Amino acid sequence: MAGPTTAQRGEAERADTPARPPHISPEGRRRLAGRTRLVLAAAGLVVTAAATVWVLYGSSWLRLEQVTVTGTDVLTRSEVGAAAAAPVGSPLMSVDTGAIADRLRRKLPRIDSVDVVRSWPHGVRLEVTERKPVLLVEKGEKFIEVDAKGVRFATVDKAPPHVPLLKLTPDQSASLRRFGGDRLLREAVRVAGDVPAKVAAETGIVRVTSYDSAVLELTRGRTVMWGSSEEGPVKARVLTALMKASPEAGHFDVSAPTAPAVSKS
Repeated sequence: MAGPTTAQRGEAERADTPARPPHISPEGRRRLAGRTRLVLAAAGLVVTAAATVWVLYGSSWLRLEQVTVTGTDVLTRSEVGAAAAAPVGSPLMSVDTGAIADRLRRKLPRIDSVDVVRSWPHGVRLEVTERKPVLLVEKGEKFIEVDAKGVRFATVDKAPPHVPLLKLTPDQSASLRRFGGDRLLREAVRVAGDVPAKVAAETGIVRVTSYDSAVLELTRGRTVMWGSSEEGPVKARVLTALMKASPEAGHFDVSAPTAPAVSKS
């Protein structure tokens, strides 16, 4: 019987020989190690991000526990805190600071602006700026406070000190037909905002009858013809100089600041 052929013996020898591992060059090993490091780094980032999200939103460590209020004058801290309705117990990161600010301005018109600041790890701080009245408008036995922007923001039973009363009594003139009562109110606010601080403290009434006729009624029976709200800062400087030069005068006219006048009454 014939033995195996040469080809068959070669195949048998190759089958008995163990397979050699593929040869990997040093450069290939470096690339493989680099990819491994990238995979491990990406996995680490995923784990870190998941842990961070859990700490911020899922854990009990960073939840809202305290609401503090600063900057109040007329308003009380308790009423500001109640109006804010901050979600105590919620994750601090999820607190909608913009919604709290909008809610405060809507519920408390006395608030001019408010900053809602997260105070880590457990608080929210409400930094309030209140509106300041520059004029008062009578409403029956009460008073409406008007700020420097012309906003009527509060009705109070008692007039606050050193805030002049607006007497808006426009005559039936072309000025009234053209500008209307609201425009005249804004003009009066501009006048009140430009009056020197010392004079403003002594002003009891701002009387407006037309766009270009505002009169300040001061203590001791003195009056100031201010005119329109135009050139307010110039009129303020001229009035200060006139009152310093003629402290005993009873009437000052700065309606035309380049040609002011002073008289005893």
